[in-house]
Amino acid sequence: MRKPEVKICGIKTPEILSIAGLCGARYAGFVFVPESPRFINPEQARVLARQVPAGLRVVGLFSNADDEILERTLSAAPLDMIQLHGSESPSRVAEIKSRYHLPVMKSFGISVSGDIDAIYPYLSVIDWIVFDAKAPEGASASGGNGVAFDWNILKGKSFPKPWMLSGGLTPDTLSGALSILSPDAVDVSSGVESRKGIKDEAKIRQFLTAVNG
Repeated sequence: MRKPEVKICGIKTPEILSIAGLCGARYAGFVFVPESPRFINPEQARVLARQVPAGLRVVGLFSNADDEILERTLSAAPLDMIQLHGSESPSRVAEIKSRYHLPVMKSFGISVSGDIDAIYPYLSVIDWIVFDAKAPEGASASGGNGVAFDWNILKGKSFPKPWMLSGGLTPDTLSGALSILSPDAVDVSSGVESRKGIKDEAKIRQFLTAVNG
């Protein structure tokens, strides 16, 4: 069975960026959502982008960002992909993709099977689908909350674009997810942290080992 690629999201330091590359991650997520404990500003991203290991692709995560935020961020830090994690409409996604000429991931919150239908208006304008758990009531951010959804909702489903599984994944829960689903990639953030917003080197190694094992 083909192993999924791995995205480590919410990277804030050169040390963790290096570990992600050394351990075999394919994507490094930089979070540009001010409400998130994993937020970095464009200047921090610029410094980190200079130290990205070979083979690691940088994904910038935004949520309902306006043109000014996007322009300031992308002018400072070269990104390989854009991930949109808010309520961006298909036309807004198309506008962003056209302006910056970068592949776009779009996140969709899942809690019941009918939530899958939200992807269809976007399929012509996105390159990746990200299935994440819907944020708990009162959460300050739409992602990175360490919450999983019922993976059986996606069991047996196929999609016309590559897709990434996100939400509540940890070194311990990953094998259970992959026994049910065969995503093209998996996305982890809080599941490899020692505390909120602080990545843990040992947990990153354990997560990559779990994928490759």
